Amino acid sequence: MQTAFEIATRGPGLYEFTDDVADWLPRRDGVLTLFVRHTSCSLLIQENADPDVQTDLMAWIDRLVPRTDTPDMRYLRHRAEGPDDMPAHIKAAHLPVSLSIPVSNGRMALGTWQGIYLWEHRDAPHTRRVAAALT
Repeated sequence: MQTAFEIATRGPGLYEFTDDVADWLPRRDGVLTLFVRHTSCSLLIQENADPDVQTDLMAWIDRLVPRTDTPDMRYLRHRAEGPDDMPAHIKAAHLPVSLSIPVSNGRMALGTWQGIYLWEHRDAPHTRRVAAALT
């Protein structure tokens, strides 16, 4: 069983789509695989109770991988699509682009405060596609 989810982003941030996935799942057991079909965003399972977690994650990743218009990043050559482009690829290379989640009787085995997020690394709005398969 397969589908795809479209997530509209408005720039950098974590976009939760847990409910969309839960609504799609049939009442059966299996393993859910999610895979983002882009090279400048990531997937993440993370706390969905306190928004400060997302704020802190964003601050951490931006400090770890700043934009190419900062002095520390002048060595990067890929700048054709703007100062956020190559850093977005670096972030996606270090963060998950696929997730595997056990499913029991149509329910994901997520923890109490866990949610599924697309982590957008680019400045501009995008429509991101996440492929899903339940096996």
